[in-house]
Amino acid sequence: MTNILVTGGAGFIGSNFVPYFLEANTDVHLVNIDALTYAGDLKNLQEVDGHDRYTFIEGDICDRKLIEDIFQKYDIQGVIHFAAESHVDNSITNPDAFMQTNILGTFNLIDVAKKYWMVSPGLYKEAYKHSRFHHVSTDEVYGTLGKEGLFMETTPYAPNSPYSASKASSDFIVRSYHHTYGMNVVTTNCSNNYGPKQHDEKLIPTIIRKALAGEPIPIYGDGSNIRDWLYVLDHCKGIALAYEKGVSGETYNIGGRNERNNLYIAQTVCDLLDQKHPRPEGASYKDLITYVKDRAGHDFRYAIDASKIENDLGWEADENFESGIDKTIDWYLNKFINNKSESLA
Repeated sequence: MTNILVTGGAGFIGSNFVPYFLEANTDVHLVNIDALTYAGDLKNLQEVDGHDRYTFIEGDICDRKLIEDIFQKYDIQGVIHFAAESHVDNSITNPDAFMQTNILGTFNLIDVAKKYWMVSPGLYKEAYKHSRFHHVSTDEVYGTLGKEGLFMETTPYAPNSPYSASKASSDFIVRSYHHTYGMNVVTTNCSNNYGPKQHDEKLIPTIIRKALAGEPIPIYGDGSNIRDWLYVLDHCKGIALAYEKGVSGETYNIGGRNERNNLYIAQTVCDLLDQKHPRPEGASYKDLITYVKDRAGHDFRYAIDASKIENDLGWEADENFESGIDKTIDWYLNKFINNKSESLA
């Protein structure tokens, strides 16, 4: 049995990854550490509660002693690192937490892993010669794009928010441990994820939640900001593939090839809600779309060239935006309408 440490596994992407990876790898025991801040919720992991190859630990990756104890107790042989503060608006108002978790937390993890797995630079202990540290990052480290072009793995870093700056820093820490110590690392940078279990504060859940509550749906600026949307399960499959088959020291960009602007996202969600859960008075949910003052330093466009992971590892997205958003809305309707314990507030 291989013991793999997953960090942040009660968050959005991590809680989709954990059940997928457990089902796909019957020889793996996952140890999931999550601080259960506002973005982590054990309800996201109900399907693996009691699983004999799954262990949950409530804890902070900034607590180095705890990380060291976990490595010792569970004999950790791999790390898949999701844990991060990730909401750009929050990073503007409270950047401290982003610097602590995203930078110091990542350093703690990879430094403990190095000391546990390695004898000296370039030399792994025999029992850990296949151990790998997988760092999950974001396309926001590359900055912003104009109307043309795509982010590639070779695109220079140009982070524009405290969040993306902290993630860029963590990327460089991981890179440095490969080049300095010969650690077996791989990094994936993803485009905007969406799908089940996403925190209510994010764009698509906010649109759905506000619409169902009959409240104004806030859209920054004129809604022209563009993102490349990636269905979360497609992302999880890419992470698993890069962890298993990626070349040590390499970065792989994972994107859905689904560029849509924010206004299109809002209108599409509203159209589907009109079909699936019509408003009592018969009006369209689109009437609730409201334009609000744009975010400070709001990047205009992100879009990823996923050719490297597609060509080198054979990954491809199973969902386009239209198929993925249909599944996503069904999940949130079940959460907010069928499950009365969930509040729209």
